[in-house]
Amino acid sequence: MVCIPCIVIPVLLWVYKRFLEPFLYPLISPIVNTVWPKKAVQETGTSDQKAMEKMNGNVKAESNGEATANGSITDKKTD
Repeated sequence: MVCIPCIVIPVLLWVYKRFLEPFLYPLISPIVNTVWPKKAVQETGTSDQKAMEKMNGNVKAESNGEATANGSITDKKTD
């Protein structure tokens, strides 16, 4: 059984977004813009490029071994 707030809150948000926001937003936006002014986004250099690649998942692993089930890396050649 679904709880009452799980039904009521999305319905109230939909009603606000659909019907109330078009009338309230023009009244509230000038006040909000004075309280929270937009700050310019500054472009980062190449030093943060590696961090961004890690966040995007573009970094290639630098391992010559093979991963086991527990996550440790073992060497392929064992003599």
